[in-house]
Amino acid sequence: MKTRILLLAFCIGLAPAAARADVKPHALCSEGMVLQQKSNVNIWGTADNGEKVTVSFRGKTSTATADANGNWIVAVASGEAGGPFELTIKGNNTIAYKNVLVGEVWICSGQSNMAQTVNGSDKGDKQTATTAKHNPMLRMFTVARSPQNKPQANTTGAWLEAKPETVGGFSAVGYFFGRNLNENRKVPVGLIHTSWGGTRIEAWTSQSALKATGLPISPAKGPNVASALYNGMIHPLLNYQVQGAIWYQGESNAGQAYKYRTLHPAMIENWRADFKNPNLAFYFVQLAPFNTVAKQPGESNWAELREAQTMTLAKLKNTGMAVITDCGDELDIHPVPKRPIGIRLALAARAQTYGEKIVYSGPMYKSAKFGRGQATLSFDHIGGGLVGMEIVPTPSARKGAKNAFAWRVKEGSSTSAPLVGFTVCGKDRVFHNAKAEISGETVIVSCDKVDAPIAVRYGWANHPICNLYNREGLPASPFRTDTFRGITQPKQ
Repeated sequence: MKTRILLLAFCIGLAPAAARADVKPHALCSEGMVLQQKSNVNIWGTADNGEKVTVSFRGKTSTATADANGNWIVAVASGEAGGPFELTIKGNNTIAYKNVLVGEVWICSGQSNMAQTVNGSDKGDKQTATTAKHNPMLRMFTVARSPQNKPQANTTGAWLEAKPETVGGFSAVGYFFGRNLNENRKVPVGLIHTSWGGTRIEAWTSQSALKATGLPISPAKGPNVASALYNGMIHPLLNYQVQGAIWYQGESNAGQAYKYRTLHPAMIENWRADFKNPNLAFYFVQLAPFNTVAKQPGESNWAELREAQTMTLAKLKNTGMAVITDCGDELDIHPVPKRPIGIRLALAARAQTYGEKIVYSGPMYKSAKFGRGQATLSFDHIGGGLVGMEIVPTPSARKGAKNAFAWRVKEGSSTSAPLVGFTVCGKDRVFHNAKAEISGETVIVSCDKVDAPIAVRYGWANHPICNLYNREGLPASPFRTDTFRGITQPKQ
């Protein structure tokens, strides 16, 4: 009996040590992963203190030793795009992954419009995605939702190949972005989706970066606690080499749009610093139209948030914006067209990150000249020329909605439709709906009620109806020529 007790105690004593000895890679470093091409990429995880860990990939081997906390990290050269390849991790145990790709890796983040799945998008978009053939060169990883008070080291999730049974539950914007990159760049693409509906940008930014802004950050609960989602859903990804990020967020910050001028670039710089990549590409989505269409000009916090987003383009390099004034819905804050959004983000990446000679942006306001009862506006990104697209109302996609609509460009649209969406004011600062005409590479704006205009606005509303495009079919961004105090700008 005494011998059995001693033997049992001996076996129990061995068991925990054996379990701790197993090399455990990070969740991202798993079967099916996509590694960023032409980079020194990290493979990392946990093991016993002092355990030697060796990673072998594409004929080369790198070694590291687990530190006192059991953490190890190995850098390996990824090489040119391709695969599948085998990657082996060896410590006291051996793990062999046989389906690793090398290509382009992107993070897809934001709030509910990034989280909205392929199954929840437009019927045509859903059909396009869920009936597509299995594409092993496009892979998707969804980060578990996890608000945390302190930065976390790991997450949970798995790499999935794009096929009818997997794409339906993935981010629609992310999927269509990645698919377009894969089709046009002809390399494998890996997407890391990390988003949460109804969340503010403060939750996605580190404590140190928020403190550096000098703003008083509003207290919040749940996932909207400052830095909570950065801690639990961004920090665990930082060792993974990525090309860039796409971002669809802002609805939850519209009430304090003026602060977004600071918070948006601060978060981008925060991610760039913590990913140790000052050139991290960052492409974001301008807010879609939402709420009842106003017949008369007025102030708008959503317009001010769009303006704050646009200002980031001038502040930070390697950024781009997808304008989606033609994707809104009066009653649905989650507009169902998601394919055009993903494609417009991909156009920005293909042009700015990968150097393709393509038109990637709609017209962007550049300058204005006032005189003789009119204003003459100039634009960048006019592509093949400025056009007025014919637009038509369509029923709201929201279930049970009555007498509400979204608007879309008419199929087979004329490119010479009268321009709408412009307003103008005189020195009284009272805006009126205006007449606008394309004249070569400019737009001339006038109004019978304003003899001497001093400011022009375009698409300045929660739900703007506006139809200035370039010939490549990309919509102009809303803008204003004035700097009048907005409704979200603090008095002091």
